[in-house]
Amino acid sequence: MTARIQPQLVSDELIALTRRLGRPERDLVILAEGNTSELIEDGTFVVKASGSSMEQASTETFVVADVDPLLAIIRDDSATQDDLTAALTATNENGTTIRASIESLVHAAARAYGPVRYVAHTHPTDVVALLASAEAKQAFAEPVYSEEYMILGRSLFVPYAEPGLKLGRVFLERLDRYVEQHEATPSLVLLGNHGIVAMSDSAAGAEAISLMAVKSARVRLGARLAGGVAALDAATTADYFDRADFRERRANLAGTQA
Repeated sequence: MTARIQPQLVSDELIALTRRLGRPERDLVILAEGNTSELIEDGTFVVKASGSSMEQASTETFVVADVDPLLAIIRDDSATQDDLTAALTATNENGTTIRASIESLVHAAARAYGPVRYVAHTHPTDVVALLASAEAKQAFAEPVYSEEYMILGRSLFVPYAEPGLKLGRVFLERLDRYVEQHEATPSLVLLGNHGIVAMSDSAAGAEAISLMAVKSARVRLGARLAGGVAALDAATTADYFDRADFRERRANLAGTQA
């Protein structure tokens, strides 16, 4: 199905999450940066419209889209950016046109392996500073403190790609590899030279992941000033995801997948 305007499907919870992430003092986004989405039923999601402010989100600033048609565009080598633009453009009965975020393919790809309810994409300054550095790929490769690992789990790094069709394809390709290796989807995806994607079954989880990613970046930047980052080694954290109490606390704190 094509994108469509259905304000009645936009939940209060999604609006509240979007506004909280858009608060200027949190430095997650500015202007019209960032986007959020919520899976409202199997295969259908609501995503923020292009050019709209997260801080001023309302039922009128979201578009309804379907996962499978967007995944088909990602997987179709002959598809073009114009095809994507057409698929994301919604027009109501009065002729009003709204276009879903150009990064809607990221939101669709995030659901390629399961019904993740909330996806939040932001551009936190401290995180982007690391993701724009020469060490971007390895910056978050290992956890540096326990709470970080509990909330964020094993993050996925995706190298920079032009937002839109190219990013959607690279994102899905790297997600495919991650799922094959870990048999699970990540809670946090790090986009090189770009930003972050938080994936959770709850709005609180998506928010917690986003904020913990910011703290984690600040810890790393601070550690560099203090002589260098001393990450937790693999042997220390090897059994974290096998512990029932760890999985339970992680779920309670952030609503993330175990």
